[in-house]
Amino acid sequence: MLALGLGVLTACSAGPVGGSTAVPTFASSDVRTSGAAAPRIGLPEDCGTFLAPDDLGALFARPLGSTAMRTIKGVPEPTVGRTERVGCRYSASGPGGGNTLLDINLGRYADTAAATRQWQLNTNAERSDGQSRDLAIGTAKAVAVERRTETLLAVVYGVDTLTFVLPVSARAPGPPVDRLVDLALRVLPRDGASQPSPPDTPAAPPATPTTTEPNAVAAG
Repeated sequence: MLALGLGVLTACSAGPVGGSTAVPTFASSDVRTSGAAAPRIGLPEDCGTFLAPDDLGALFARPLGSTAMRTIKGVPEPTVGRTERVGCRYSASGPGGGNTLLDINLGRYADTAAATRQWQLNTNAERSDGQSRDLAIGTAKAVAVERRTETLLAVVYGVDTLTFVLPVSARAPGPPVDRLVDLALRVLPRDGASQPSPPDTPAAPPATPTTTEPNAVAAG
């Protein structure tokens, strides 16, 4: 399993969120496809930006206020081109709580090539320990790995890699892979909003007009 990188604890919980959680649209045009450098925005400091704890609780049919969240800042890893890392842990709170409901790891890379290369390396390793299958989530590539104790969904999306880990003990309703894909559909558009936009393509210079003198006579 891809382990959460331990770092500095920056948030512990979030307040109740009212209403139902709508599934956002996920258009292929949202994916950042350029590998060129662009001004970076940075991963959010709070995992609630991606998925609020009570939104997850609602999806898992949990009582309001019974889901806690931790944001764990990781460190860059220049050797693989990773510039940032954030870990998100959602767990049960209240009487009898404490068990992990969901882990999300997000890694940001210098470019799409570095993100895809590391995603491929990680998924190749994960496939060796469980039943795996390839998926497409919009235009993002993903691999799902089902194990006896957990289900993992690894996604590469623009300059980011995202890993969702759902323990069997979370008792999430529905098939585990379907539940993780549903979660990815909610998180990916919010993650995309934090990614740098591809640089504008420079406009081609206007063609130099050619003129013809009407009275010019070709030399014989």
